[in-house]
Amino acid sequence: MTTPAWNRQRPSGMPSHRYTDVYSRVDVPLLDSERQWPTRRITRAPLWVPVDLRDGNQALAEPMDPLRKRRFFELMVRMGYTEIEVGYPSASQTDYDFVRLIAETDLAPDDVTIVVFTPARRDLIERTVESIRGIRNEVVIHMYTATAPTWRDVVLGRGRDDLRELILSAGRDVLELAGDLPNVRFEFSPEVFNLTEPAYVLEICDAITELWDASPERPVILNLPATVEVATPNVYADQIEYMHRNLARRDSVILSVHPHNDRGTGVACAELAVLAGAQRIEGCLFGNGERTGNVDLATLALNLHAQGVDPMIDFSDIDGVRRVVEDCNRIEIHPRHPYVGDLVHTAFSGTHQDAIKKGFAEHRARAAAEGLAEREAAWRVPYLPIDPTDLGRSYDAVIRVNSQSGKGGIAYLLESEYGLELPRRLQIDLSRHVQRHTDATGDEVTAQQIWGIFSAAYLADDGDPAVRVTALRIDEAEGRTEVVVALDGVEHRAAFEGTGPVESVVAALASLGIEVEILSLHQTSMRSGADAEALTVLEYRSPDGPAWVAGRDRSTLSATVDAVVRAAGALAATRELAAG
Repeated sequence: MTTPAWNRQRPSGMPSHRYTDVYSRVDVPLLDSERQWPTRRITRAPLWVPVDLRDGNQALAEPMDPLRKRRFFELMVRMGYTEIEVGYPSASQTDYDFVRLIAETDLAPDDVTIVVFTPARRDLIERTVESIRGIRNEVVIHMYTATAPTWRDVVLGRGRDDLRELILSAGRDVLELAGDLPNVRFEFSPEVFNLTEPAYVLEICDAITELWDASPERPVILNLPATVEVATPNVYADQIEYMHRNLARRDSVILSVHPHNDRGTGVACAELAVLAGAQRIEGCLFGNGERTGNVDLATLALNLHAQGVDPMIDFSDIDGVRRVVEDCNRIEIHPRHPYVGDLVHTAFSGTHQDAIKKGFAEHRARAAAEGLAEREAAWRVPYLPIDPTDLGRSYDAVIRVNSQSGKGGIAYLLESEYGLELPRRLQIDLSRHVQRHTDATGDEVTAQQIWGIFSAAYLADDGDPAVRVTALRIDEAEGRTEVVVALDGVEHRAAFEGTGPVESVVAALASLGIEVEILSLHQTSMRSGADAEALTVLEYRSPDGPAWVAGRDRSTLSATVDAVVRAAGALAATRELAAG
């Protein structure tokens, strides 16, 4: 029989056969008649547990310093997370010190549970318990050991019985060292659960809940990770439902999952796991983590929001959340990332643009007919699964229905001609300036003309600026920075210790009443013949909302200071106009 044209595929030549025996599917003893997850719906949010400060932090090329950790922690508290894994105190002095900071201050509100992570080894458990002494909040000690056959054979060199005893011995250590602490509960993760024999992992989990005397009043968390994602999400759902149905002391167990994203289906695994009986999900904001990352808690929460289920976490300022996460992780979020990316609400296709315009018109008319505010009316705009204003975004700034098609071309010309890579939000702002020019002239614009428009908008030279930095001296040995700012021709001197040069300039300006709130800062280089110059573009908060300026110099630092000073000059001019 001739192969149908739609199914004529050529063998790839890739050695796919190598993986059949290495990562074979784990058979789950679950009968079709027992499987219930396919017909269920998620009707309430699970307990979200962000692990950005531990698992996500370990995955960073530059792990967070204490200030970044604190900023991230405070963000998660503001968003409404009530259980947060804060670190791996036995592995890092920074993590240990951060846990001690929580113990010795009021950093954690009373209703936030603190989770600390430890391997199943007595000396590391001792260090972990030492770190939590004095914490008034509820604390979870999270102990883990890998249990899958490949890890047992290759990594640990232990048989099943030997590993079981190792885990129970460590469980006894946890009980001995922390069992008398009334605010402490316990969590166990059989790492690589998804590749472990179901009967074996069930045996271990039941043994640990018996050892720790799990009860409804003091439940034990059993966290079942898809540490390396190797199968389709339905397999993980079967594994979770098997455990959910067969665990001893089920009413005394909080069933938790920790999916990774190696196959790109971490979100699907987490959602199906909840359908299968999971009550708790560990993950990271926007999916940071080892390899392809942990499951994305933001996407999971907003998926519920889009289905009419309260996610119990506040994403009403998603761009503010993104700025903190990007700054703490030092990783930019992709413009196509679900919900938070710069382009997720942008239509380039004419048919999409037309449908969105008609959807907005219908939404407004229906809200008026029903006597409702637009924010209260049921949402059904084509191509937009949720209302961008739910995330703190405006239609004008994000949904460029009629004027976005040229933005990509503008960015391409500047990059190809000048080597400039501009942030997406600046591309949007610049496109407005370019479009005003093209609307007025009706002409096609060249790369040189676009650069002229850019310079006029963000690098305009004020002949006698009201604000100038006339001196900047950095003593690296002493950790001291001296700044001289000229305001309306009068010089003001200031000195700072333990502060970087840009932060010192901002602080010096603030002391003169000019508050430059930097929302984002992007440094790039531009080609100019055989030479290269640094260009810093800076987004700052103006009285009218976010605004942009730029600085240009052979020195990256000077370019950045130049941009800060331009922002200060613009703010000072606005203040003078308001006063006048």
